[in-house]
Amino acid sequence: MTLIDWLPPQGVKIFLVLFLSFLIGLEREERKASDEHYVFGGVRTFPLIGLIGYSMAMLSGPDILPQALGLLAVAGFLWLSYWHKLTSSPQAGITSEMSALTTYMVGALVSHEQFWIATSISVASIMLLELKAFLEGLARRIGPQDILTFTKFLLLTAIILPILPNEQFTEYQLNPFKTWLVVVAVSGISYGSYVLLRLTKAQGGVILAAILGGAYSSTLTTVALAKRAAREDDPHLFSGAILMASGVMYLRLAILLGLFNRELMLRLAPSFLALAAVALCTGWLWSRQGDAKSKDLKRDYEPENPLELSAAFLFAGLFVVLLIATHLAISYLGETGIYALAAIMGVTDVDPFIMGLTQSAPALTPLALAASGILIAAASNNVVKGIYAYALSPQQTGRQSLALLFGLALLGLVPLYFL
Repeated sequence: MTLIDWLPPQGVKIFLVLFLSFLIGLEREERKASDEHYVFGGVRTFPLIGLIGYSMAMLSGPDILPQALGLLAVAGFLWLSYWHKLTSSPQAGITSEMSALTTYMVGALVSHEQFWIATSISVASIMLLELKAFLEGLARRIGPQDILTFTKFLLLTAIILPILPNEQFTEYQLNPFKTWLVVVAVSGISYGSYVLLRLTKAQGGVILAAILGGAYSSTLTTVALAKRAAREDDPHLFSGAILMASGVMYLRLAILLGLFNRELMLRLAPSFLALAAVALCTGWLWSRQGDAKSKDLKRDYEPENPLELSAAFLFAGLFVVLLIATHLAISYLGETGIYALAAIMGVTDVDPFIMGLTQSAPALTPLALAASGILIAAASNNVVKGIYAYALSPQQTGRQSLALLFGLALLGLVPLYFL
């Protein structure tokens, strides 16, 4: 038999309260030793507060009022501590006092046998206390605009999405919930890349910007790199980076297909992964052929906020229009109509068209036809990006970018023979 088996149930609870509150107190004790000013509590005070919370909860049973009064009593003493701290330092924080209130609640939760919640709260508290320097540094790096951007993401996902009906309407099988879910998924991937681009702003140079930018928008990244190439003398570096951005586009499309149409993903994932690997490896090797002095170029590409509500509603509108256009093209023009529509959409944003195919296949669009349309749209988009690079960048960079992207477009059409 173990020691726990010999202890009464309440003894095990008391031991857990002491252990968890001691860990919080130990962290505060270390902070007290390194701080020149007055700091509340330590390895003795916090376990005592935890025991008070446990005792009040045990004595009051299911009645919450005595436990709340006990919390108010502890809060009163903590207020005195904080007042004393303010008299010695106007810059005093209240973290230790809040940790003490948390410790009281940990004791109460253990008494109510909420062991997992009590342990989780204790661990979270210790991590928040220990990661002070990291979190404060992160707060300095995140500006008000980034907070607003994340709030918009929550608006798209947690407020708008749940209230939309998950039903199909009209003969085109339009589903408001799935339509907005597509918007959220595409915006979410772009937002993740946007955050990484912001967090790594001063790191990684042009190559990292191309990789992350390809997940954000390979077209916008191509335009940004082509414009910068006009100011830098390194055609191999920029043309290789542009090719890598288009390689990441295939990975992005594979993820989106996996989220919304598993059958299409299984058909196209091998081709997309192979195309991404070829583009990334070729682009990286090509970029290393340039002048060695330019390998440390700092990037200056700043993406725009991908979560603007106007952009989200525009994407949703395009998605619906192209879903209907796809259905009409099949009905009146057959396969030729889908291929023509795919080629045309490569000139603009291919995401609404491709995501429309994920929703229409196989109910409205044959699976093989949808897969072929996606391959043609991606290849067309690569050709258009090559034209953008040729028009916006210096002659040598433009020629290399056009040749590389045109080659990727031709390679992207090869899987059509195996579908």
